[in-house]
Order: sequence, then structure tokens, then C-alpha cells
Amino acid sequence: MTRLFAGAAIIAALFFLFAGGAARAQDVTLSARDGAISISGTLVTFDGEFYRVDTRYGVLVVDGQGVICTGPGCPDLDAYVAEFTFSGAPAMGRHLMPDLLQAYAARRGLQVTRDIRDDGEFSLVLSDPVAGRTVARVGFKLTSTAEGFADLLTDQADIVMALRPVNDEEIALGLDAGLGDLSRGRQSRVVALDALVPVVARANPKRRLEIEQLAAMLSGRQSEWPDGQGGIGLHVPASGSGRRTALQADFLTPFGLTLTAKATAHQSGRALSDAVAADPLALGVVGLSDLGNAVRVTLTGRCGMPLPATRSTIKTGDYPFTAPLLLYLPARRLPLFARQFLDYLTTPPAQLVIRRAGFVDQQREEIPLDAQGIRLSNAIAKAGPEVPLEELQRMNAALQGHARLTTTFRFRGGSTELGPQSAGNAVTLARALESGLYDDRELVFIGFSDGEGDWQVNRRIARERAVAVRDAVRNAAITADPARLKLRVAAFGEAMPITCDDTDWGRAINRRVEVWLR
Repeated sequence: MTRLFAGAAIIAALFFLFAGGAARAQDVTLSARDGAISISGTLVTFDGEFYRVDTRYGVLVVDGQGVICTGPGCPDLDAYVAEFTFSGAPAMGRHLMPDLLQAYAARRGLQVTRDIRDDGEFSLVLSDPVAGRTVARVGFKLTSTAEGFADLLTDQADIVMALRPVNDEEIALGLDAGLGDLSRGRQSRVVALDALVPVVARANPKRRLEIEQLAAMLSGRQSEWPDGQGGIGLHVPASGSGRRTALQADFLTPFGLTLTAKATAHQSGRALSDAVAADPLALGVVGLSDLGNAVRVTLTGRCGMPLPATRSTIKTGDYPFTAPLLLYLPARRLPLFARQFLDYLTTPPAQLVIRRAGFVDQQREEIPLDAQGIRLSNAIAKAGPEVPLEELQRMNAALQGHARLTTTFRFRGGSTELGPQSAGNAVTLARALESGLYDDRELVFIGFSDGEGDWQVNRRIARERAVAVRDAVRNAAITADPARLKLRVAAFGEAMPITCDDTDWGRAINRRVEVWLR
């Protein structure tokens, strides 16, 4: 699709290239404001900013600010209403996204009314009370992550609300449907963070589980609680949901197991938590945002290192079962109002709304060195046996006077491509550099590795990853002042593991690039 900018030179060039052919009846004519040239065609869409017109040259996208529209098909600019639809995970569509939209509307002085069709479908209508007109109509379809992608593919929705990354089949179908590559970072947004956690009732004394033991319970291999407590009553998310898919991928697939058919499935996370809280013998896996009256269980690896699901460990990704809440967008221009709303989602006011909704926001935080005693203790106790004392001392000296940012970078399995949360971190950190937030402060990108192989080789690989992330962030910060940026790189390889290094997922968590600030 050709994009046509206002200006007689470009339009004239297109006329020259495609001259000839019989004219046909058209319903709009777009003329450059200087009157030098014009094009005619059938109006496909108008998003409040750009026209899409089917012309004799093909479909052209024209900046509305540079042209004057005449003809029966021209939209009434004063009466234009932006319309777009979200479809997908109810965990996002029931409260989070509507809350964000209402907060955004309040900032623009707009009034919001809700038009309910049924339990699973409603619209928010945003109106300007001063102008006395409707500005936007935003639809919500509360289905599932999979149904959200299906609605996008069939043009029943414009934005997918997803509790898991897009899968290979959906990517292929999206390409066939002309939606672009949905796996590319520019077509997805991380709105908020959640985490999958095992939960029990308060009356259940169990407060720690090894991850392998949890997998055995979820698969049915272990059907009894230890110490003769009784049989385990399993509660899990409903089949087809993003949470159910993530549960299988995170807790069972790494051990070659599948979820037992004997588990009780629940459509909502809060219903699952309530069921667990009412039964001393129950065990469930739920999003942290739906914890309710149930009690979370701390997971550990085989080596005993704990993996607490806290606000900071979820933000840093140090808790391995973090669950980003994602929006997926088609490779087409959304209405201006929709694009402005999506930009709002990264702002500090939006982060407060996200936190109030019970999710973990993405606002960067600083973790002082003296608040990381457990990490430093693990560095001494669990670092690879090859790592000399001098290396640990070098790391300790280098980190003095620094604080760790919650911004952390990890990579997709078997590749150097950043995962969804990390790709979002790169963009938000680059925007922070552009805003001058870290002018005249030193940012250090520090590479860490797993413990497989020679520790000196691991340190070199970790440094290469740190350099790559540093360069990617710096290149994305297009308008930042280079003279005021202090971006350094360091690497300590396997010297500070996050978790046990004896599983594939454990090694993946330990391979990371952290950002430290002074």
C-alpha cells in the first residue's frame, strides 16, 4: 500500500507514473491545498487524520491536513466518530482496559457511558460535553485470547487482548490475512504484568513447593499431600484460556508432563481462588491479580533457591512465571483516537490505573544495593564452582554506589531475540533517555549468564549480549542528546544466579542483561 503525503510533487509523480486509462465514477476528490494537483477515488476509510482512497493507482493513504476533500463520499470532519473494537481475554477486558479508557477520557474532558449488549459484549461511548457530540465508540468482546485472534483475523476486532504470546499458527494466518507479522515487536504492546502462582487455603500449612513437585501434582503423578494430609483437589483455568496455555507451558511441558483431566476448571481467576480458599486440601494456579482469599505458595528450585512472586521480581522478570498482558495490533492504521490512547498506556498516570486494577505496572523502580542481600548471598553460595573469589569481589566493588533498575532484558528460547516483556522494556527505556530522565547519570548494562561451560567464555558471551542491548536502546533513543548519555557495559557471567541452574528454564532466567544506575 502506497502512502501519499500532501504535496503536489508526490501526487504529480504518481500521475505521471500511472497516466492513462479510462476515468470512472468516483465519490471523493482530494486536492492539495495549493490547488496544484488532486486525486479522485472511492473513500475506503477515514481515521480522523488520514484518508484511505481506492484510486486508479491503487489504495493510497493521504494525510488529511494537506488536502481538501470534496464530493459526496467526504466525511463530516466535525461529526467524525472513531470506532474500534477490543476482543480477547476477559481478565483484561472486564476492568483493566475500560478503566484505562475512562482515565484517558477524563484527562481529555470526555464523558463515558456504557452500552451493554450482553455479559460478554459492551461498548464505551466517549462524548465531548462542550461540543455536544460523540468522539469515539469503543467495543469490547470478552471471549478468550484465542477467540481474540480469531476475531482479528476475520475483521471482527481491531485489537487483541492476550494473556499469552501469539502462536505460530496465528502468526501464519495473520500473514495470510494481510495483518502483518504479529510476532514483530511493533505489532504488540505489553500493557501490564501479572504472574502465575500456586495457591492454597489459609488452613493448608504448605507454604513452599519445589517446581518439579508442583508439576507432579498438576499432572496427577502425585495425588496426595505429604504427611498424610489427604488427596489434592486441583483447580485450574478453563480450557482454551491464555492462563491454561501458560500453565501447561510454564509448569508442565519443561518436565514432559501434561495437565491431569481430573482438575476442576474455572472460567474466572477469582472463582478459582475462591474455590481454593474454601478447601484446605485444594491446590490451584492463578494469576497473582486474582489472589483473593487464597494464599500464594513460594516456589523453589532443586537447589533450594526461593522464587518469590513479588512486585519487584515480576517487574525484573526474576520470577520465571511472569505473565505479560498483551495487546496485538494489525499492520494497518488505527483511528487517531486509538493511537493516542495506546500512547497513553505507557505514561505514569496509566501505571497508577494499572496498579489500582490489581496488576503490576511497568513504571521503572530503583532497587538499592543494600536491599539485595539475598541476591548477593546467592552469588556467594550458588555461583559456579569455577568462579574465583576475585571475580565475586570485582562484581561487588563494581556495584557499590549503584541501584538496580527493574528494567531487565531476557531473550526468547534459543535465540538472541528479546522476549515480549524485554522488547517493551527497550522501547520504554529509550523513551526515558529521550526525555532526559537519566541525563548526567550513569547507566550500566550488565550481562549475566547461566553456569554451563567455562566461566570466562560465559562472561564474554554475557558481555556481548550487554553490548547488543545497550546499542539497541541507544539506537532507539533517536532524539536523546548523546553528550548527556553515559551508557557503560559490564559483565560477570555466572557470578550472580537468580535461580537453580539445573533446568532449561532456570538457565534461561539466569541469562539476562540488567541495568544499574548511578
